[in-house]
Amino acid sequence: MAAAEEAAAAAGGAAKPLFAGLADVSISEDIPVEGEITVPVGSHSPDEDYSTLDEPVRDTIMRDLKAVGKKFVHVMYPKKSSTLLRDWDLWGPLILCVLLALMLQGRSADSTEDRGPQFAEVFVIIWFGAVVITLNSKLLGGTISFFQSLCVLGYCILPLTVALLVCRLVLLANIETAGFVVRLLVVMAMFGWSTLASTAFLADSQPPNRKALVVYPIFLFYFVISWMILTFAP
Repeated sequence: MAAAEEAAAAAGGAAKPLFAGLADVSISEDIPVEGEITVPVGSHSPDEDYSTLDEPVRDTIMRDLKAVGKKFVHVMYPKKSSTLLRDWDLWGPLILCVLLALMLQGRSADSTEDRGPQFAEVFVIIWFGAVVITLNSKLLGGTISFFQSLCVLGYCILPLTVALLVCRLVLLANIETAGFVVRLLVVMAMFGWSTLASTAFLADSQPPNRKALVVYPIFLFYFVISWMILTFAP
């Protein structure tokens, strides 16, 4: 009989809900609820909401022109700097390439006397050479990106563009022997300037034991452009 009562008590206890006592607990409405139900996401700066779509076109163009001008200054005073690599763009190389192609363009296609390369030839030679050098750098283990390399190689054409302007002025003076000597010295100086500037920017991104393999194609690239400038006859 006692065993039956214990079994019944056990069965009754199992039938009770697990949290039966919690149903009688009530929270007073007078208890204030403090705190904010927000997730902190860090400090919010006004620059995060800034977009070029919110500014006038004139401000955008002026900012880009200033950035291009600063890169030109870095090329004219070459030193080890990450400016061209960090804030790369292709506006400067495009402008320089178009200027070179326009100034190196020979006579018109209808002329019977071909005395210079055409616009498309210069344009293709410059960009194709820059792409080949970039691929060579990447295959040799360079840490620089594709467009960063194109940016540096394109901007470093600036000294050769200056050399071409000087050569055109010398050719307009119509000086034979002395003019050729002046053109030769100017082109050689600017060729060295372009080579040194590009290697200064690209040196740290190449493996130490393969820098010569990277510099040699750069040397040939600027040498071809220098040769076109030196042999140009309007």
